Amino acid sequence: MRTTYMAKPSEVERKWYVVDATDIPLGRLSTVVASILRGKNKPTYTPHVDTGDYVIVVNADKVKLTGKKATDKIYSRNINGNPGGLKQISAGALRAKDSRKLVELSVKGMLPKNTLGRKQGMKLHVYGEAEHNHAAQQPETLDITNLI
Repeated sequence: MRTTYMAKPSEVERKWYVVDATDIPLGRLSTVVASILRGKNKPTYTPHVDTGDYVIVVNADKVKLTGKKATDKIYSRNINGNPGGLKQISAGALRAKDSRKLVELSVKGMLPKNTLGRKQGMKLHVYGEAEHNHAAQQPETLDITNLI
């Protein structure tokens, strides 16, 4: 009888990847990054174990918003739980204010909404410029233009 392979947390080997977000649509970037964070690009993927890799996204300032998303896509949050505490900002304004937050919200929205998803989301590192401070981890450059 054959059994299905289930990865154990102690057996998982993690890599570091650098993704350049220059002129890549936000949604396409986010789907690729979220699947790498979850580990779905590995043959040892197990849904209930964090098998994903670390991802560094650079040049988040240059990510592309297609169509009218810059003006029509709205991010909402409620700061105190009361009806008057609703704060809204458009995607274009959020990109101008903090482009790292725009990419983080997009990627983390594609992860599971549970403790495992929050753990996977902590492996995402976003930088607005081309420099990052993770050179000691020896990250591999990942060209996602052929994965889109």
